[in-house]
Amino acid sequence: MKDIIQIKNLTKDYGSGKGIFDINLEVKQGEVFGFLGPNGAGKTTTIRNLMGFIRPSSGECKVMGMDCYRDAENIQKNLGYLAGEITFLDDLNGEQMLEFIASMKGQKDKSRMLELMNRFELDPKGKIKKMSKGMKQKIGIICAFMDDPDVIILDEPTSGLDPLMQNRFIDLILEEKKRGKTIFMSSHIFEEIERTCDRTAIIKNGKIVDVEDMKSLQQKKQKSYIITFSDEKKAIDFTKSRNDVIEQNSQKVIVAVRGEVNEFLNELTQYYIKDLDVRTQSLEEIFLHFYGGEN
Repeated sequence: MKDIIQIKNLTKDYGSGKGIFDINLEVKQGEVFGFLGPNGAGKTTTIRNLMGFIRPSSGECKVMGMDCYRDAENIQKNLGYLAGEITFLDDLNGEQMLEFIASMKGQKDKSRMLELMNRFELDPKGKIKKMSKGMKQKIGIICAFMDDPDVIILDEPTSGLDPLMQNRFIDLILEEKKRGKTIFMSSHIFEEIERTCDRTAIIKNGKIVDVEDMKSLQQKKQKSYIITFSDEKKAIDFTKSRNDVIEQNSQKVIVAVRGEVNEFLNELTQYYIKDLDVRTQSLEEIFLHFYGGEN
């Protein structure tokens, strides 16, 4: 599959260590690509370059083979975008705002817009200036998807949404993925990245520190088994037989197991076990080591 988004040696240096530095990424056609990092890491600066809103200090980025800065107008004809900080015309109501955006896009068929309004339970009658953050976010999502673009760029798309609407948004992303849409989505919410993305780049202090395939990342998840033996002696005996024990305290033993668990479970059958509990490492815990320590 061809690369729909290409970022090569992209730098936007604001001075004092602020900005993005030597970013290299590519997003394939039909891929949902996550862009994960804490606030201030450089996610929005990268996206503003992709949208052609700012000129890079060096390097380049392309969408659908076109230069993001020089060809921004042509790119945006077939691109959906949701900004991290949405700015609307406050004197309009929600319906007027959606109609205004549709007219700017030259969109005559409103069926997709109406379907999305129904999906996200948007009442568009109220004035935008009186709307909550969540209501404005719904309008932003509808604007990004309503003209059925082939490429969608989303900056913190579920900010302000309640859990029900977050789930509906995730369902929308998965549907668009099945339809072959290319989606670039920045977030600091691990669950939505885990549930939707094929690959994810991790950015820290303006630099890419890793790009992970989500399927392989799932396999790296560590499971901790908390075993309660019948007595302390049995717990100690078991501990001596393994090199993956995290902790042993009286009758309880905590074991970290990666990958196949059959051998581990077979070994447990040799003991009388009073209780067994399992805790799976979260995606957030896997990524935390990228955010701590030395730069």
